[in-house]
Amino acid sequence: MGKFFRSPWLEVNVMVAVLILSYVALALFTIGAETQPGEMTGGAIWGWLFGFFFLSFAIAMVAVIGGIGGGVLFTPFMLAFTPVDSLIVRATGLIVAMFSGLISTGPFMKGGLANLKICIFCAAAYGVGAFTGAQGAIYVAQHLGETGEGLVRLALGLILCSLAVYFLVGGKKIEWPEVKKVDGFTKRLNLSQPYHEVSLNKVIDYPLTRAGWVIFAIIGVGMLSGFFGLGAGWAIVPAQNVIMAVPLKVAAANSGVLLGMGDCIGVWPYLLMGAIIPVFAAPWLVGQVLGGLLGALILIRVKAGFVRFLLIGFMFFACFGLLTKGLGMLGVIGAVPVWLNGLVFLVIFAAVTRSIIKYTRSGS
Repeated sequence: MGKFFRSPWLEVNVMVAVLILSYVALALFTIGAETQPGEMTGGAIWGWLFGFFFLSFAIAMVAVIGGIGGGVLFTPFMLAFTPVDSLIVRATGLIVAMFSGLISTGPFMKGGLANLKICIFCAAAYGVGAFTGAQGAIYVAQHLGETGEGLVRLALGLILCSLAVYFLVGGKKIEWPEVKKVDGFTKRLNLSQPYHEVSLNKVIDYPLTRAGWVIFAIIGVGMLSGFFGLGAGWAIVPAQNVIMAVPLKVAAANSGVLLGMGDCIGVWPYLLMGAIIPVFAAPWLVGQVLGGLLGALILIRVKAGFVRFLLIGFMFFACFGLLTKGLGMLGVIGAVPVWLNGLVFLVIFAAVTRSIIKYTRSGS
């Protein structure tokens, strides 16, 4: 019984208790509450918020495993399937990404998978980018309307598609990048940090390169994160992996730590604008804490190939959502039906599941 009163189980027990008390209190408030014609009833609001918790739990678990941050799933889903205001969705998306990263930081650091040196090196650049991107999102919402957002989403969708293709054809070079030359700047920083790879049962020591270039990439990634409220794990992972040659699982773990550090800066402009509504954000926050912890424990034990296939699926689905949303904002196409989004999701992740099963059977 003693372990339930030690970290991280103590935090889990506290969050579960708060969750139960909050929903019981909300249910009591809704009993007998008067509803005006055309307004959502208190019971319906309670049901939606209760469902948000379970959806947040699932999003956090798979997002942490993929190292992408929960916002990259939360924001497209909310913008596609609900009428919630765009700024509120993006602000809450940053909170979702931030807490999925924060809760995973403990297991990643304790297990030695996350590289604290790299995270500290990139944190300031990501924070500056996220804050700038959030300011840009507010400016676009107030002045440029849907045309500006549509063009940016199209560009982002094309970038994401190219990264997904690279991850698809890169194979093991992505999981364990080869470094032919370490530049002097990277060597002086001494950022490499050996870790024990549980899936291989051996210590992995990896060289790094092009540390200077990754700073510029992380600033751009932070701007995308703050602007879209997606979180940016899906871009932080390939930025570290492709430019700096960080092993894929280490990059995914670093991504969670960086999201926790940087998105708390990017959320401030939204907070000052009044775009964060506590009763809406709370169930997502608690779900991220519990689901993120479980996802972090799973990531430490799975093979790098599993993470790669999962990332590819997330990237292609997010790419589909960004391109269709951008074209819709520009008036090129109409609204994408819910069933089509669901069909695309099922097709993509059926292919991902098949690839994971094939990868597992091959013993690669």
